[in-house]
Amino acid sequence: MPGPDGWDDAADAADVTRGVPFRPMSISEMLDGAIAGIRRRPRATLGLSAAAATLIQATSSVAAYFFIGEEARDEVTPDVLMESLGAQLTLSLLGMVLSAFGILLLAGLMAPILGRELLGMPIAPRQSWRDARPRLGRLIATTAAVMGISLGALVLPVVPFFVLIAVGAHPALTVLAGVFGFPIGIGLMVWLYILFVQAVPAAVLERQTVGGALRRARTLSKGRWFRTCGTLVLALLVTVFMGFFALRIPFLFAQLIFFGDASGSGATMGALAVDTAGRIVAWSVVMPFDAGVIALLYMDRRMRREGFDLDLRTRGRSAAAVAAGEREAAGTPAPAGAQGTGGAHEAGEQEGGGEQDGAGEQDEGFIGLWRTGPPQARPWTGAGT
Repeated sequence: MPGPDGWDDAADAADVTRGVPFRPMSISEMLDGAIAGIRRRPRATLGLSAAAATLIQATSSVAAYFFIGEEARDEVTPDVLMESLGAQLTLSLLGMVLSAFGILLLAGLMAPILGRELLGMPIAPRQSWRDARPRLGRLIATTAAVMGISLGALVLPVVPFFVLIAVGAHPALTVLAGVFGFPIGIGLMVWLYILFVQAVPAAVLERQTVGGALRRARTLSKGRWFRTCGTLVLALLVTVFMGFFALRIPFLFAQLIFFGDASGSGATMGALAVDTAGRIVAWSVVMPFDAGVIALLYMDRRMRREGFDLDLRTRGRSAAAVAAGEREAAGTPAPAGAQGTGGAHEAGEQEGGGEQDGAGEQDEGFIGLWRTGPPQARPWTGAGT
């Protein structure tokens, strides 16, 4: 039953049941919440990640087969061996970039799923797609912007190193440029990625422009960069263990058993096919975990910095009222007892902030809850922000 403020007190008491607590979360709760989101909504989360992982890993495998070349696959001379190693390194970096892009894109697509889970709201079939579809273009653009900024920060400091190599400068200058350039580039890349990573959920849930989403991410990350970094590092460790070892071991054994002593292009293609299948299975499982952690980081920052949870409670924005409002907008009769909370029409109002540029688009119901106005201080007296 709703409490005196219009919020469903029973839903608040069911944080563990629904997997994502509606309050500021600890790092372990965010990691657990990402797993709970996958477990409770496997069709939506794993379906999206399987599609993304198949596209990424199949592209990487096709590029590996044709880019490395027949001679490099045989690796018969030291020169060809070095060329092969360079090509494989390039393809590995390309695969990492594509995987990072896929994780960010999936974080935006999963944000509505975990947001509804956070509020204890029902998730209809294809609901996450309906929530994300109006901003799919901006989601892709925001993801590309975050990746572009991060990779640009990596490349710029190492440009002098490659320029000195190209002009045949003194080896000492080249080494000096590399010693300083690469660490600076890596540091800037990590710093900017973590600073702007929350822009992706903001682009979907707040209906922000690309620039607005980047500004929101910078605002939400202020003063909490190290906590965000620590959370993402822990998620990365889980990803590396599960994606590179645990889930791929059966496929590695299959490669050794069926293609370990074989040679020729047929054996190469067979081994590559098994390896690709292993990578698709592994990344289909670990990508939604990383994406879920990014989405929950955004939600945690909204609650800690802006008092999002207390704001909804104070204004009586109950999950039942929002769900009733969405059903009314869709022309679906509300079930008995779902009305009378006093918040259905209020839940559909715009809250300002993000921009509304779709023809006739109205950000109501669930999405309307996430729209932002001027930043407000959080009346939170617990853990520091």
